[in-house]
Amino acid sequence: MSRPTRRTVLGLAAAAVAGAAGLRPGVAAASNPGRAHGWATATLARMTLEEKVGQLFVTYAYGATAQTADRRNVTAYGVATPAEVVAKYKLGGVIYFAWTDSVANPPQIAALSNGLQQASLAVGDKVSVPLLISTDQEHGVVFRVGPPATQFPGAMALGAGRSTADAREAAAIAGAELRAVGVNQAYAPVADVNVNALNPVIGVRSFSSDPTLVADLTAAQVTGLEGGGGIASCAKHFPGHGDTVDDSHTSLPTINHTREQWNTIDAPPFEAAIEAGIDSIMTAHIVVPSLDPSGEPATLSKPILTGILREQLGYDGVVITDSLAMAGVRQKYGDAEVAVRALEAGCDQLLMSPAMDVAYNAVLAAVRSGRITEKRLDQSVYRVLRLKHLNGVVADPMVDVAAVPSVVGTPEHYAAAQRIADRTTTVVKNEAGLLPLSAGPRKVLVTGYGVSTTQTLANRLTARGATTTVRQTGATPSDTAIAGAVAAARANDLTVVLTMKAWDTAVTDKQGKQQKLVKDLLATGKPVIVVAVRDPYDIAYFTAAPTYLATYSYADVSMESLAKVLYGELKPAGKLPVDVPVAGSPATKLYPFGHGLTW
Repeated sequence: MSRPTRRTVLGLAAAAVAGAAGLRPGVAAASNPGRAHGWATATLARMTLEEKVGQLFVTYAYGATAQTADRRNVTAYGVATPAEVVAKYKLGGVIYFAWTDSVANPPQIAALSNGLQQASLAVGDKVSVPLLISTDQEHGVVFRVGPPATQFPGAMALGAGRSTADAREAAAIAGAELRAVGVNQAYAPVADVNVNALNPVIGVRSFSSDPTLVADLTAAQVTGLEGGGGIASCAKHFPGHGDTVDDSHTSLPTINHTREQWNTIDAPPFEAAIEAGIDSIMTAHIVVPSLDPSGEPATLSKPILTGILREQLGYDGVVITDSLAMAGVRQKYGDAEVAVRALEAGCDQLLMSPAMDVAYNAVLAAVRSGRITEKRLDQSVYRVLRLKHLNGVVADPMVDVAAVPSVVGTPEHYAAAQRIADRTTTVVKNEAGLLPLSAGPRKVLVTGYGVSTTQTLANRLTARGATTTVRQTGATPSDTAIAGAVAAARANDLTVVLTMKAWDTAVTDKQGKQQKLVKDLLATGKPVIVVAVRDPYDIAYFTAAPTYLATYSYADVSMESLAKVLYGELKPAGKLPVDVPVAGSPATKLYPFGHGLTW
């Protein structure tokens, strides 16, 4: 008997995952590798040069339907509708965002997806190739398809829960719901190991600061998305974006890990993803001198993408760039040269080039001049085509719009999300013994970050007998808002204050206003519960707080879990998935990985 392929293993795992998640049987319509190879090879042989180059590009288009005319498309692409954008560039993929009007509600998304697929299938004279339709659906703090789609608490919350089964089930449900609306690729999971508490761009998007835990949960989510969910997954951001204080959206970070550190910290999650059969990997716009001393960002580095990812790690799936509109990849070269150099480095797809005409024509010219050989071009196009066939996109590119409500946001999926969230809330401090709260009426102020988050929590507390007042103060509360919250705290029996990245005064809170809010509330002498609804690192700035919890997420399910823990309905089970350092002393641990109280 021949050894089963990774794709077969994923398919076998899918049945168990789908059963646990309550998914429809056969939700993963994956093909076998032999058929995928045959179709991709035959299709490639009939494609024109322009069609091949189009497969290398993934971009966005403005409009809620494929036929919606939008001036922004004319400005960016010279054509009016999303369907015309697909046709003009013979695109390999489209990415959805809220700001492109792509994700208003599930039926709208499904209809848009069908319209774009129809446009793509009509492009070629001799071939018919469907689109990869993708989005950043990490859950937690990064998601594009919102409610009524099921919302999970995100990667670091899953890290706090420590359960590979939960990670796999969350991914399977997320994948099935995306597939139901025609999205066949999720740019998830995040495989970065967040070892830097001051990381402004990754943080809770990472599972943990522990490479083994990140590797285990990354592999679990790959299996969930590709097997149970039936869509392509994409591990990001290679070779690892977890140890930086710079944001590659606005600058070019340098990661100063030695090669040995990279091998032990950054590489394991990507190795695990590859072993799990990952369909695609996204690059990072970061410089890693120990891997490539040239100073080139990894996206443009042949030693990193070809030498390490392809040759050392043995990866032969699709490599896609992070957005080419980000500053981290545009510092040294123009948009034409970036596109060509990314392909030369080993990328297969170019995401969101800010100048599509320039980039598309630059790649065409590079192939015609021989700078990029047709053999090299065909390698990338073949990988893209093979991915589409392996994930069932070729066999079944369209979705049933009428069936969307039976898959997206079902009661069973919501219940699963709540069960998972209930295992993630972490009690870090309970020095005054305030928790769990006793039964009985009390007046509670809910203040701090998030209009919907504070109100959602207040509603949960009201349902448990509290009389609640809400004073949302945001990420940068004004002095007036702080004074109002303090006055309200004095008039209530208890205050629950929610913080969101309060440590990051350089980015979200320039004057330390969230820190001032919490300290002024503590100074009232009234009982105060401080809850980090994003990064758990905030506690380093609130060491005087006797009661502190971390939810890692401001999703509704996380607020329900928080309420259950506060009232003793749940024994807190979450453990810190990262070390929390002392403020200003990153090498000194305030609370170690694995810390978490219960009762």
